[in-house]
Amino acid sequence: MALEAEMRRKIVVSIVTVLVFIGIMIGIGVTFNDGGLGSTGGLALIGSIVLFVLLMAGVGLFLSR
Repeated sequence: MALEAEMRRKIVVSIVTVLVFIGIMIGIGVTFNDGGLGSTGGLALIGSIVLFVLLMAGVGLFLSR
């Protein structure tokens, strides 16, 4: 079962986007790790989730064209 070039491109872009999200979450964990996440870290985590949802929506629009 061979994958078309277009499908491979979609897979790679999606994986890279998820890896960026994981990197942001790790960065937040390292930056705001002072005995717990705290309120500022929690807000940063929520912001990163919102950013991820918007980024995936943008990637979906980009890949659909």
